[in-house]
Amino acid sequence: MGQSASQAHAFYKDVAKNKKVWTIRDEGGYPAPKTRTGQRSQPFWSTLSRVQKIIKNVPAYNGFEPVELSWDEFRDKWLPGLTKDGLLVGVNWSGKNATGYDLDAPWVRECVEIQIKELANA
Repeated sequence: MGQSASQAHAFYKDVAKNKKVWTIRDEGGYPAPKTRTGQRSQPFWSTLSRVQKIIKNVPAYNGFEPVELSWDEFRDKWLPGLTKDGLLVGVNWSGKNATGYDLDAPWVRECVEIQIKELANA
């Protein structure tokens, strides 16, 4: 499993377990940089420590503040809004350039919900 794949898998598991999602914001709003394909993606992380690491170590995100969202709010409000706006979901971006998978919102929802069901049946 590659780095981006393992980060995505950790995102689904962490969110299913903790029922929280994190993003970042500054005075200009929420970042949504262009991907290699030209589509925009908004980053989200599964833990506060992951967000803090990006803010500290990635110059483009210095000065941003973490924003906590409940899974219910993310699932019911944010994911449909991202889809409507044509944005992808960046999951657990990592590394010096904050990169990783950029996925369609319905796929992210489905993957987290599968993990929630697996936890419930464990």
